[in-house]
Amino acid sequence: MAFTGRELLIGDIFRAGATAAPDRVAAALGDRALTYRALDRSANAHAEALVAHGVGHGDRVVMWSATSLDAVPLFAGLAKLGAVFAPANALLGVGEAIEMAGLARPTVLVVDPPREAAGTEVAGQLGCPLLVLGRIADPTRTDAPDPAVPGLRETDPHVVFFTSGTTGASKGVVLSHRVNYLRSHPGSQLEPKGPTVCMYPLFHMGAWTMALAAWQQQATAVFVEQADAALLCAEIARWRAERFNAIPAVWRRIFEHVEAHPEAGAGLQSLRIVDSGTSATPPDLLRGIKDVVPGATRRVFYGSTEAGAVCLLRDEEMEARPGSCGAPQHSVRVRLDPATGELQVQGPLLFDGYYDNPDATAEVTTADGWFRTGDLAAVDADGRYSIVGRLKQVIRTGGEAVSPAEVEGALVDHPALA
Repeated sequence: MAFTGRELLIGDIFRAGATAAPDRVAAALGDRALTYRALDRSANAHAEALVAHGVGHGDRVVMWSATSLDAVPLFAGLAKLGAVFAPANALLGVGEAIEMAGLARPTVLVVDPPREAAGTEVAGQLGCPLLVLGRIADPTRTDAPDPAVPGLRETDPHVVFFTSGTTGASKGVVLSHRVNYLRSHPGSQLEPKGPTVCMYPLFHMGAWTMALAAWQQQATAVFVEQADAALLCAEIARWRAERFNAIPAVWRRIFEHVEAHPEAGAGLQSLRIVDSGTSATPPDLLRGIKDVVPGATRRVFYGSTEAGAVCLLRDEEMEARPGSCGAPQHSVRVRLDPATGELQVQGPLLFDGYYDNPDATAEVTTADGWFRTGDLAAVDADGRYSIVGRLKQVIRTGGEAVSPAEVEGALVDHPALA
């Protein structure tokens, strides 16, 4: 994955789309859609409006909103401006939103209309202006200049994703333009160029990684307001989507929906690549995916907000390697700590640290620069990895570290408990 001779800037993805495929739909939600031309123009108008509210290169803008198509030109405009997009979980209460948004020290807080009253309180506590999605830029403003930011570099922060991980307080995961560009780069001409249906909410890295992957190919990213099985099946059928990624729990709801409504299964057959991950993906779920979309290629990813997609289990390996998360991606190096069995990662997809939190960054970084995932792993003779537990959940017995998953596995297989 080598790029030379140019900066990898997220804003250039939208400029390229407006030039190469101006009339193609870039993003859709429900009955609304934005073409690449309309998105690029709206991004410029949003950037212009944000500058008027004091936002500049390097400033953070927190978005506290449910999934909304109006978030897309905000995201694109901030990328062009060199400002940092920081989406917060829409389900947060006011106190939680104040705490989480405060981590980013935002120049502006953006909310959707249903959160305007609560947003006023949050912005007041943070001491920053409040803007409302859908009202930031004049929708008739189609000739706003494309922002020129000579000092913008690919190593500059592009997004901050808030995460609490499995333990501890919330942290802001910083990803640069380059990292986000590389994480979402299709990487192969075999990747489908048809629409992608995205089930993830917009505070989740997965939503924007999937969308950016589509936009790098001038394809369509279709968002949904919630990960409802009937809605997802309907949107896949409506757009004849070719790519879909869902967590295991959502896949199981899709199985139930298709079983109750067989016609919904027929609408899924346009899918060419179907992905899962983020939690354990058992063999029965993978078989269920094959039953529902037999013509699609299945993939299982293991990774994190900090590390990106680390390992990939390919379709042809799934039956022979139950429970595996596959081999490391070609751009990633992994190792196991010999003392603990912790999986550690290095490579160009790693995050740039936790925002304004050097102590937390140091805690997950080894002395020689590897990211500590906190996951305990095992590797087989063919270099395929399996996650067996969490480092902070180990049991100490007889001076040895034992994962709860190992104990559970032994108990499940014990004849006395059969």
